[in-house]
Amino acid sequence: MSGTSRGRRALIAIAAIFFLPLAAAVWLHYGSGWQPAPGAQHGRLLDPPRPLPAAPLTLPAGAPAPADALRGKWSIVQLVPGGCDALCIAIAEELRRVQLALDKDAPRVRRVLLHAGGCCEGRAELAADRQLAVLGAGGQAAAALLSQFPPARDGRPGVYIVDPHGNLVMSYPATGAARGLLKDLERLLRHSRIG
Repeated sequence: MSGTSRGRRALIAIAAIFFLPLAAAVWLHYGSGWQPAPGAQHGRLLDPPRPLPAAPLTLPAGAPAPADALRGKWSIVQLVPGGCDALCIAIAEELRRVQLALDKDAPRVRRVLLHAGGCCEGRAELAADRQLAVLGAGGQAAAALLSQFPPARDGRPGVYIVDPHGNLVMSYPATGAARGLLKDLERLLRHSRIG
């Protein structure tokens, strides 16, 4: 066997070491239909995150909310398109327990009930919760803001995580998501230096 033949075989073997895994990956992705298991998150990750547009929000008494109402901290946003019924109150209470379960990280998170108007008048349960920001959104700018929140998996408005920069990053169904939401928030807060 000549030296040229031996060198050619070595070159082919080295090329195979590099190119066969690449060819296998391309085939798995495009040819076989196989997909890797979903990520470790429990909610639906919005990729890319959606920057929330600035919109005039109001407090329950009608006064303007601070301009940074959805910035500076991690926010758990409960979206309420209409009136706040018993289910709405139950979800708000469930989210309160999620925030309490964060223990020392609880101050890094704010809870926001975001409604399209006419939601919370006369709801003593909401007024008594000093850690809950009840914000109203009305007008065209607010409609642009609300349109950024996708329906949850069940097609209804859900619960969302907004990062401290005002980006919508995750969504959850309104009911039954508290445990997964808590696990995702714990992971986000553990790995995040912002908020």
